[in-house]
Amino acid sequence: MTRDELLKSLMELDFMAVDIGLYLNTHPTDSVMIEEYNKVVTAGQTLREKFENLYGPLCSFRSYAQKGWEWIDNPWPWQPSANFNL
Repeated sequence: MTRDELLKSLMELDFMAVDIGLYLNTHPTDSVMIEEYNKVVTAGQTLREKFENLYGPLCSFRSYAQKGWEWIDNPWPWQPSANFNL
């Protein structure tokens, strides 16, 4: 997967996690959706780790500083190179 494909997949998984989380706010005993939520969160974490190992941290508060403070080396969210075209 390319950098942009990884980012898009991660955004999709994060959206699904938020959406399922909202559903679970009103249906807290739905065991099928709890299982699905856990799968989506796990897949997102795995993909996030893969992305960060290849391209550096996605955010400053969720990553360990491994080779110095890499957060400042990546494009910032408002820079065109940090985003992909749909």
